Amino acid sequence: QVHVVESGGGLVQAGGSLRLSCAASGSILRMSAMGWYRQAPGKQRELVAVISSSDVANYADSVKGRFTISRGNTKNTVSLEMNSLKPEDTAIYYCNYRTPWDDYWGQGSQVTVSS
Repeated sequence: QVHVVESGGGLVQAGGSLRLSCAASGSILRMSAMGWYRQAPGKQRELVAVISSSDVANYADSVKGRFTISRGNTKNTVSLEMNSLKPEDTAIYYCNYRTPWDDYWGQGSQVTVSS
């Protein structure tokens, strides 16, 4: 079993920056990916960024060039640096820990960007 806990988020004005952090604990595997997803009111959950066990990162087109995902050396932590935030980035952001067999999710962190 894996427990995923997020921190960070909050309220920021458009153009500002925020950082999200996530830590996974329990039965951690080196063969795992971690990532961030978000869900805005009335919309489906969508991928924001994901990073593999070999530190290959992929981003949604909407955040490329503004967001940066990074993973800790122990492979059980991941951060999302968000710059040049826009009101449309407002959502609940969820951390995901994924193995070849299971998906684990954090409780979600609210990010609100005011115009």
